Amino acid sequence: MTNSKSFSFEFFPPQTQEGANKLAAARKQLAVLKPAFFSVTFGAGGSTRERTLETVQQIQTDGYEAAPHLSCVGSTRENIRAILHTYKNMGIKRIVALRGDLPSGMATSGEFHYANELVSFIRVETGEHFHIEVAAYPEFHPQAKSPRDDLLNFKRKVMAGANSAITQYFYNADGYFRFVEECRKAGVTLPIVPGIMPIMKFSQLARFSDTCGAEIPRSIRKVLESYGDDIESIQAFGLDVVTQLCERLLAGGAPGLHFYTLNQSAPSLEIWKRLGI
Repeated sequence: MTNSKSFSFEFFPPQTQEGANKLAAARKQLAVLKPAFFSVTFGAGGSTRERTLETVQQIQTDGYEAAPHLSCVGSTRENIRAILHTYKNMGIKRIVALRGDLPSGMATSGEFHYANELVSFIRVETGEHFHIEVAAYPEFHPQAKSPRDDLLNFKRKVMAGANSAITQYFYNADGYFRFVEECRKAGVTLPIVPGIMPIMKFSQLARFSDTCGAEIPRSIRKVLESYGDDIESIQAFGLDVVTQLCERLLAGGAPGLHFYTLNQSAPSLEIWKRLGI
């Protein structure tokens, strides 16, 4: 497997000391794989701002590259400016720039409405200091009016100054390859790294997928449903499905893989082992 491909892992900020200890252990195990970076999510409206910062600091202290998420919905320019300069002063070199979701009960989106506005703001404030990752949706953003609108929205983020993109997770490789082809036709040439979600619990996966618009193909969903509460069988089947997906993506030219770990190391480690990376 070529070393030119980029592999990375995503965490969310833990809420408890127990969670922090588990994340530290997972991070140590995944660090052995020498990923390009560990990304850290940012709650709706900046609700995890301090915990995101703490997690990023811990990753840096351990000697690894951290890529904090930064979502703009519900934030002000001054607030985002302060966060950017904090990260710049810490030596952070990579940002995952997202629109984000409105927190429950919040009526307005704040001073930013779309991710391309955030990307533009980061470039104005910090020049080329940050490598900016943006989100891509091979199966279309759930709020997109049409596939064309979705592609144009993605292109706006790219033109605003993004360096690369990470996709929403998916289980249909054809959808990813179609999306990349459409992007290339539209003149979008930046690397688009597939987001990979290991399958651990079917009920959890179904809930995530319904929320974010990621499709679980019928052939996969029916098998998972048939296992009921048999977690061992669900995970064994899930490992086969996701490993085969990753193999096809890499063989088809994907520039790397970004694993949504849910703060667990075992599934990603097993997939990595099977891929022989």
